[in-house]
Amino acid sequence: MYDIYGLVVFTIQQWLSYIDPVTYDFLEKFGLSGLIGILIGLERERKSDGKDIFAGARTYAIAAISGMIGTYIAINQGMYEILYLTMVFFGVIAAIVVYIKNVVYRQVGTTGGVTMYFVFLMGVMVAFDYYLFAIMGAVAVTFLLVEKHTLRDFATHLNQNEVTNAVQFLIVLFILFPVTPNTTILEVLNPRYILGIVVMVSSISFISFLLMKKAGTERGIPLSGFIGGLVNSEATTGSLASLAKKKNELVDASYRGIVLSNATMLIRNMVIAFIVDPTGQVLLFMLPPQLVITAVNIGMVVKKNRPLVEGSESLDIESPFALKPAFKFAFGFTLLMLVSYYLNLWFGNAGVFMVALGGLVSSAAVTASVGALAFGGSLSPTTAALVAVLASVISTSNKILLVWWSGSDELGQMVKSSFRILMGVGAAALVLWALGLPLFEKILI
Repeated sequence: MYDIYGLVVFTIQQWLSYIDPVTYDFLEKFGLSGLIGILIGLERERKSDGKDIFAGARTYAIAAISGMIGTYIAINQGMYEILYLTMVFFGVIAAIVVYIKNVVYRQVGTTGGVTMYFVFLMGVMVAFDYYLFAIMGAVAVTFLLVEKHTLRDFATHLNQNEVTNAVQFLIVLFILFPVTPNTTILEVLNPRYILGIVVMVSSISFISFLLMKKAGTERGIPLSGFIGGLVNSEATTGSLASLAKKKNELVDASYRGIVLSNATMLIRNMVIAFIVDPTGQVLLFMLPPQLVITAVNIGMVVKKNRPLVEGSESLDIESPFALKPAFKFAFGFTLLMLVSYYLNLWFGNAGVFMVALGGLVSSAAVTASVGALAFGGSLSPTTAALVAVLASVISTSNKILLVWWSGSDELGQMVKSSFRILMGVGAAALVLWALGLPLFEKILI
């Protein structure tokens, strides 16, 4: 069997050796363009469900290959007229497809024509050697086509205010971000870096927000709490506590949701640690105690196995793409980063631990600030990790106050007893890990 495999490989290598580089380059681009067209065309074939369609796998493959060949000739022979003619030709074809569907068959839609022209442009990109961009574009468009109904459901679950918030945030991303200075001020702050972190953290929260809107509390208040913890664990806790106060039968469900939201808050902080410090050192050092706390958190939910009464109430959580929470996080992140830097400069590592008190407001901002300092070399990764874990423990204690403030007495007692255990476990895990860190660092070194 091995001899047959080796013979096949040898034969292919010998065959390729006879192909000159120009021919190989053309065949490579020809094949990639055809595959891109087939990929998108197959999705259109699937959508037709056996009915006649204007364009399928063959048409889209030909469109992509035509774009590649027209551009290839233009580049190598200087005959750009062919490229312009093919661009106009497929533009007209796309317009005809849209016209026939909307006017002749009286069906509303422009996706088919637009997609055909897009496929043609992917062939053009392949000819210009933008292989990765062409593949990424093809995969992205195929995903959008396949997930048509899912995206439509997402849109129907968003209100006008949330759509407006998203548009405002996109304006910040594509207009404000490029003009933000990429320079260091006050020895530690880089405005563009800070805005980039805010965008990434808010994006994670917004995706979770969409999932929560899609799921709805009618599918389970605990599920909403679980996803809501990725958005804003404090807001989720307050909202669930208010539900339990209005309807006593929702106490158990709200309890599970609150505990789960705290668990996902811990997971989110680990993700944030990796975002601000791509080397992974801060995440590595905070992982053991953080995982212990998370495991205990989830175990409390599993232990509470009584049947739940579900409700159709919605959680009152502001969209993470609203400018107010985004800039609030940016302000907290910047302030804590600045305070952490100077506390470390003046008082050493001991001073930085005071920053963990910011977990009463936002453990995410604390984690982001100390992680960014560690990545910049202004703080050791071990200190940053310990401060981030301590902030998570403090944020956990904050849930008791939130439930006591806005929830029922029964829910308050349940949360207080459970979260006291959780805080004790977290504190013990943090102390033991702090004692064992020197040994762990030696092992790594």
